[in-house]
Order: sequence, then structure tokens, then C-alpha cells
Amino acid sequence: MSLAGKHIIVSAGGNREPIDPVRYIGNRSSGKMGFALADAAKDRGMKVTLVTTITPPDPAKYDEIKFVETVAEMREAVLSSCELADILIMAAAVADYTVANPAPNKIKKKGDKLILELVQTKDFLLEVPDTVFKAGFAAETEDLLNNAHKKLVEKRLAFICANDVSAPDAGFAVDTNRITILFKDGRKNELPLMSKREVAEKILDCVEEMTADD
Repeated sequence: MSLAGKHIIVSAGGNREPIDPVRYIGNRSSGKMGFALADAAKDRGMKVTLVTTITPPDPAKYDEIKFVETVAEMREAVLSSCELADILIMAAAVADYTVANPAPNKIKKKGDKLILELVQTKDFLLEVPDTVFKAGFAAETEDLLNNAHKKLVEKRLAFICANDVSAPDAGFAVDTNRITILFKDGRKNELPLMSKREVAEKILDCVEEMTADD
């Protein structure tokens, strides 16, 4: 069955967790993989909601776009969108930690050290309704497949795209990617280096195949 007419939510970019009104803890995600997925989905005739921390090249292309910064904001945007959605692909680099007590004003220099207390963010993917088809990414720098498989199981995903972000041609802020797709039924599909748009098409092919009977 074609994906045309299906409602997909795609997340993109990396979270910014505030230290104070000026500074934040973030990561190197450029949003390019998420944008490629959203573009490919739109070109297949899908209704696309993009939840992003970064402004895409063509914001008007999507049916809906929600700009967020923190994990808490992304959680609210994703979960509220999932109420009417069919598919969720989490391509965003969601922050694992947030600052316990962000300062209300800019922190001034005092002494030689600034010690921050970080607390683990909650995995809101487990709050997504089971009626939504869920897939995600595992951006790793070591023990790629084992770490990705652990996330696949813990997050209860249909499949996960494992990619080694330490590779110069497949990490953040580049136009190419190299992924291995791990499926919940134990299958594995290792893809060669290709453009992120080509990767997006392969991912959507997997979604189409796995939702064909829906």
C-alpha cells in the first residue's frame, strides 16, 4: 500500500538545554537527515508534520512545522501531533541530559570552575500510542550494532537506523550517511554510503513494506 495520504511526524535537529538565558548544552546535529526524510515523505504524497530545533531550507514545504528547543518542548510537540498521526520517525538527536537548575540570569565568571548538575531526560517515545508506527535513529561512536539493538528494544520501535557519527562522511552536518537498519523481528539491512535523501527513501520503503496491511 502506498504511503500517500498517511500522516507522518519527523523530528530533526538537536536539543538545546539551557544553562542560563545565554548558554545551553547541545549537540552537533544539523537536522539534515530529518529534513531529507520530511522532504521524501512530502514528495510521496504524505501529510508531514516536522518537529525541529533548526529552521529547514524550505519551511513552507510541510503541512505543519513545530519549532522547539528543549526535550520537554519536543516531547509536547511530538505527543500532541501523534494523536492524529500514523507514523513517527525520530531523526532528532534528543538530549540525554538537561541542566537541573538553569540560572535565571547570565552566569558571570567566578573562580576557575563552573560545576553543573545534570539530570537525565525522560524517554517520551514510550508515551507514544501503540497505534503509531515508530522508527528511530541510534547515533553512536562505538559498539554500533549492540548499542542500537538495545535502543530498538527499550524504545519499542519497529526498526532503528544505526549510524556511526564518528565517521567523517556519515556523521553530523554532512550530506551523506551510512546506516544499518535493525528490525524488531531480527532482520538487518546494511546500506552503503549514499546521500541522505537516498537513505530517506530506503527508510520510507521499509515503512511502506511494514505498514502494507494497515
